[in-house]
Amino acid sequence: MKVIKLEDLKGTEREVDNGNWVSYRFLLKDDKMGYSVNETIIRAGTETHIHYKNHLEAVYCIEGHAEVVTLKDNKVHTIKADTMYVLDEHDEHLLRGIEDARMICVFNPPLSGREVHDENGVYPADLD
Repeated sequence: MKVIKLEDLKGTEREVDNGNWVSYRFLLKDDKMGYSVNETIIRAGTETHIHYKNHLEAVYCIEGHAEVVTLKDNKVHTIKADTMYVLDEHDEHLLRGIEDARMICVFNPPLSGREVHDENGVYPADLD
């Protein structure tokens, strides 16, 4: 059994900050669970283009306010506490921080750890 505390991830390689968000990588590929789990803070006033061509993601908002704009139909989805959105079709989208939003993110296949979005909003299939 593992017990992982957020405070133990801060300042380590499992803390990834790209400016628009900071992500704490609780579970990664090397943990051999078959998925990865992050806590990510989406910063207020930011917009991030995302298109996970290599991953599926489920995101549960536990605090704050964000918007997801699905680019295929330009639909705006309001994301607040106790809301989950699921990118089950590799949905290309914009993620906007209306206020700081705290999210729990589950990825399949699991992230390796240091991923950040490329110029097309994509995480690489595997960094290892």
